[in-house]
Amino acid sequence: MKTNRRGMRLVLAVVGLGLTVTTGCQTWVPEAGLTLPTGHYLRHTPQYIPPSPDYPLSRELATLEEAAARQNQLAPAPFGP
Repeated sequence: MKTNRRGMRLVLAVVGLGLTVTTGCQTWVPEAGLTLPTGHYLRHTPQYIPPSPDYPLSRELATLEEAAARQNQLAPAPFGP
């Protein structure tokens, strides 16, 4: 009976160790109070994300600029010396 329990514990320990090694877990650093990822994320290829425009609503911006230009054309000249 004891050998059966010992064998079962050994099998569970090997399976647990195998799962821990193959899954890649996060690392807890108690000195810093941080949970850090494994180094596997460094192997991924970088993704290109194009820069976003200064004003994302380009049609609205064009309409506003056109309206401002028309208003400047219609405004009377200021009086003065």
